[in-house]
Amino acid sequence: MDWGLLVLVVLSFSFLLQVIYQWFFPGRLVFYKSKAVNGKSEPVSVVLCAKNEYSNLKKHLPVILEQKYPEYEVVLVDDYSTDDTKPLLKELKAKHPHLKVIHLNNDINFLKGKKLPLSVGIKSAKHETVLLTDADCYPASPFWIQNMQKRFSDNVEIVLGYGAYEKKKGFLNLLIRFDTLTIAMNYISFALAGLPYMGVGRNLAYKKDLFLRAKGFTSHYRTISGDDDLFVNQMANSRNTTPEISPESFTFSVPKNSFKSWFFQKKRHFSTGKYYKKKHKLLLALFGISHFTFYVSLILVLLFTKYWIWGVILFIIRTIGLMINYYYSSKLFNEKILFLFSPIYDIFFAFLNPIISTTGFIYKNNKWK
Repeated sequence: MDWGLLVLVVLSFSFLLQVIYQWFFPGRLVFYKSKAVNGKSEPVSVVLCAKNEYSNLKKHLPVILEQKYPEYEVVLVDDYSTDDTKPLLKELKAKHPHLKVIHLNNDINFLKGKKLPLSVGIKSAKHETVLLTDADCYPASPFWIQNMQKRFSDNVEIVLGYGAYEKKKGFLNLLIRFDTLTIAMNYISFALAGLPYMGVGRNLAYKKDLFLRAKGFTSHYRTISGDDDLFVNQMANSRNTTPEISPESFTFSVPKNSFKSWFFQKKRHFSTGKYYKKKHKLLLALFGISHFTFYVSLILVLLFTKYWIWGVILFIIRTIGLMINYYYSSKLFNEKILFLFSPIYDIFFAFLNPIISTTGFIYKNNKWK
């Protein structure tokens, strides 16, 4: 077998894996239809943590406190902020009695991460349904709580929401939003396939009893990240987990304003992947490896072999499927313009993600803020 044919075989095998992933997982969003939901308005505890987030809290917390929902509380854990957070919370508490504020001392949070303050907030919640978000996030509508809560039923204990990023000008913003859309396509479609493996703490709900049964975050307390994805990876299954992706259920976050800060944020997120269940690590690794090898072998086939026409054919077929998936997913997640850039960004992330994931496995940052 000549080396050119061998490279074509590698390309063909990578192509086959990519097409299987495209249609078995993200392809489910093409045919996605919302299921019937629970009509009961059970009380909800919204829990979030903050450390020196005065500006974000002043801007976003009132939006959470003014949700159109009959019975809910907002539990905010202040992890020893040294800015003007404390007087702001005192002022908001006077206006909104359903705001519960918990102040932590600096020497209490010995892990220097988010898991301790978040655990304190969840354990202090008085309602069984707990809805999580971050201090730099705000709901897309006054019906955020309503839409997330309605997904719970007798069997459902975890609801996976979508945490978007604000639209701003520039290449970096498009990059961040495309990456966020891709991640959502993956974890939502995996959940629809009965293989939930992660959620995002910007918009995630689960039952307090589930948290207590898991003994909180003790199974991964030494890792700074993972309060969202590692908890879901540990406790989610095909029966107790469902997504909620109506536009009114979204949250929005302020995106990073430099490539360096976004890169390190992704490194921190990737650092938790090594703790996933083996089946999830295998499935995600196969996708990432086949994604990378597809483009590497494609370049070799196009430039150095006589089989270049097959490379062109496989690239066109995969790109059509890719754009179909991103077209429908972009509509679902209100990011309609992003599918136009999907072929370019898909190539970009095929090479960037291996770099981030490799460095993410040796991520050593031990601070939350």
